[in-house]
Amino acid sequence: MKVVVLGYGSIGSRHARILKNNLKIKNIFIFSKQKIKKYKSFSSLAEIKKIKPNYVVIANNTRSHFFYLKYLENNFKNIIILVEKPLFHRRLPLRIKNNKVFVGYNMRFHPVIRFLKEKLLKDKIIDIKMIANSYLPNWRKKIKYYKCYSAHKKLGGGVILDLSHELDLANWLFGKIKVKYSLHGKFSKLKINTEDTLKLYGKIGKSNFSLDLSYYSHVEIRKILVNTEKNSIYADISNNFLIIKGNNLSKKINYSSFNIDSTYIDQHKAILFNKNKKILCDYKSAVKLQKLIEFIKKNKGKH
Repeated sequence: MKVVVLGYGSIGSRHARILKNNLKIKNIFIFSKQKIKKYKSFSSLAEIKKIKPNYVVIANNTRSHFFYLKYLENNFKNIIILVEKPLFHRRLPLRIKNNKVFVGYNMRFHPVIRFLKEKLLKDKIIDIKMIANSYLPNWRKKIKYYKCYSAHKKLGGGVILDLSHELDLANWLFGKIKVKYSLHGKFSKLKINTEDTLKLYGKIGKSNFSLDLSYYSHVEIRKILVNTEKNSIYADISNNFLIIKGNNLSKKINYSSFNIDSTYIDQHKAILFNKNKKILCDYKSAVKLQKLIEFIKKNKGKH
C-alpha cells in the first residue's frame, strides 16, 4: 500500500506517525515544503501521479481542502481519500464519483461516544447540552496560535468550523438539529480575526438542544449532558468517563487508559480494513453538515 499525506502540520504529522507505527504502513509519502527526514517527501503536486497512491490523507489548512480533493477526484480513480475535518471552509459544489471519500470526524470513535451511541440513547430524551470550551493558545505547541489557520477567516478558522466535531456528534448521536437561536462572534482579546464563541439553542426532534463552543476558556471542558425520562447521563469527553444516574441507579464508567491516538487508529482501520465502517463520516454526511455550518455562520439571533 502507498499512502500520501498532504500537509505536515500537527495533524498531518500525527496521521503519518500513526499510519507508520500503528498500522505498519511502510510506503508513506508527505506532500510538504518542509524538509522531512522520517518520510519520503515531495513538493510538486504532479509527483502524486508518479506515486500512484492507494490512500490519500488531506491534512492541509481547511481552505485548501476543496482544491486538493477536486484535484484528486479529477486525476485518480478508485483510491480512498480521508479529508481532515471540516470538509471545506465554506459550501462548495463537488460531486464525488471516481473515489471513496471520508471526512475526519474521528471523535465518533471515542469510547464515551461509542457507548452513548450503542447503549444509552434508547430512552425518550428531554434535553441535550453540549459544551466544548478550550483555549486556542494551548492547541499547538510548535506554532504561535495567531499564526495557525484557526486564527484566520481566510484559511477556514473559527470555532464553528474548528469545533464542528460537536455538531457532527449531535447529528450522529441524536438526529438533525433545528436551530432556533444562535449567537457567535469575537468576544475575547485573542489575536485572531475569527469568531471565538458560539452559543446555539434549538431542537432535535422533540428534545431541547444547546451547544456552547469557545476558544478562550482557560478551564477546558468537553462534555455532553443528556436528560431522559428515566436517567441523566453525564459524558466527560475530556476526562474519559460517563456517569449514569436515575431512580435506584448510580453508575460510573471509566476509560482511564484511553489515548486520543486510538480514535485516529480506529478511523484508519475502519477506512482501510472495513472495521466498524458504519461509524465513519462519509462524504454525503459531511456535505449535509457543511450546510448546517454555513447556515449558522451566516445567521445570528432568532431563526
